[in-house]
Amino acid sequence: MVESEPDEKLLIETAQRDPSRFMDLYRMHFDRVYAYVARRVATRSDAQDLTAEVFQQALAGLGQFEWRGVPFAAWLYRIAANAIMDHHRRSLRDRHVVPNEEPVTEGCENAERRASLYRAVRELAPDQRCVIEMRFAEDRSIAEIAAALGRSEGAVKQLQFRGLETLRTRLSEHDA
Repeated sequence: MVESEPDEKLLIETAQRDPSRFMDLYRMHFDRVYAYVARRVATRSDAQDLTAEVFQQALAGLGQFEWRGVPFAAWLYRIAANAIMDHHRRSLRDRHVVPNEEPVTEGCENAERRASLYRAVRELAPDQRCVIEMRFAEDRSIAEIAAALGRSEGAVKQLQFRGLETLRTRLSEHDA
């Protein structure tokens, strides 16, 4: 697992003394927290807002955090789970809709995998990343992407193919 990157306990203690150092913990855990939240809410904007809320609450509560040998991510997941439940309750009040009752404790491994995917997409060549994001995150057609980028549909298909191949390779190396 990634939790042992530099020394998590030392990073936490440093951030508790100097809150400006919280950014190190933020960078270390952002992808997995975002992936965890995104899996459990309906829209990208909700995932972004809730992820920001999680880190805001974590920073505010960092002084009370006690190291007990459990990865810092577990504490962040708990904050995220509570934020997601609050979000669903607010949505219920606003829309009178039944929330997804998927257990929030399930899926940490899935969140890790999604975080790896987000990192891998960010590391793609800019043209490939743009096509992959437009195609799969924005659910645009090849024709729409080609028009937006001023490229032929064949060029967009080639960028998509190469991007997906690169992602497959990187993710299979990560899983190995």
